Amino acid sequence: MPAGAVAGDGRAERSGFVALGDSLTEGLGDPLPGGGWRGWAALLAESLGERPDGVPLVNLACSGALAADVAARQLPAARRLAPRYASVVVGANDTLRAAFAIEQVAAALDLTHRTLSADGAVVLTACLPDPGRMLGLPAPLARPLARRMRAVNTVVHAVSRRYDGLHLHLAGHHWVTDRTSWSVDRLHPSERGHRLLARGFHAALAAAGHPVGPPPPLVLDGRPPTRTGSAWWMATRGTRWVLARCTDLLPGLLALAAQECRHGLASSGRLLDATADHATHAALAALADPKGATATAG
Repeated sequence: MPAGAVAGDGRAERSGFVALGDSLTEGLGDPLPGGGWRGWAALLAESLGERPDGVPLVNLACSGALAADVAARQLPAARRLAPRYASVVVGANDTLRAAFAIEQVAAALDLTHRTLSADGAVVLTACLPDPGRMLGLPAPLARPLARRMRAVNTVVHAVSRRYDGLHLHLAGHHWVTDRTSWSVDRLHPSERGHRLLARGFHAALAAAGHPVGPPPPLVLDGRPPTRTGSAWWMATRGTRWVLARCTDLLPGLLALAAQECRHGLASSGRLLDATADHATHAALAALADPKGATATAG
């Protein structure tokens, strides 16, 4: 269903909700009985607007999408739909790539937010928990991923603030550490997690004065994930997921882990943090200011 319609004077009347992003927004972890995924965006759409059935949703999110994919492929499609609300939740996949570059992530996110905001959409964003922690990786492997995720979250927060977006501090929510909020793969929310994420955005929209209906209910349609199911996923699909990324992520991640260990032995791990923070601030400072000047990384 189209998110927007054309008014009599030829201008687009902004309506509906368009979701951009990766597999988290696509709905992985919240399966539909007949196949496919539902996810937090669909749950939130049902609770938005003045009508009891919510607003129409077009979900453009795609599994594996990077920030650059959203800017290049999903953004043009979203603009054609003239949405009233647009969500941009992406960045976790970028941290899992050997060629991670925070300046490229920042440029793509800034373009996406700036364009949607200039078009008149209310842009929803969220900062994400770090994947190394969610997967339970050893510290030398987890720390580099955490550093990357912190950089992405810093950029998301800063860009959302620049364009007056609505930002959800997902990484800091208490339910993020609850195992029942995550699916068997430990990277995507379970049905409960998707419902909690939708409720978080619903509460933020209501607090900002946007029209909303009752919040998405917490009553589950399906069964919560079990430890047996998690072990089975890791032994079957999870193994294939890791192997598919070994040729890209693993060699670079092992090099980062070795670097982490060297700095740990020398008690100089803070230098790695400082280097990452400097790169993040430089990436933000390089963004073009909406008014034409160069942005500052405040």
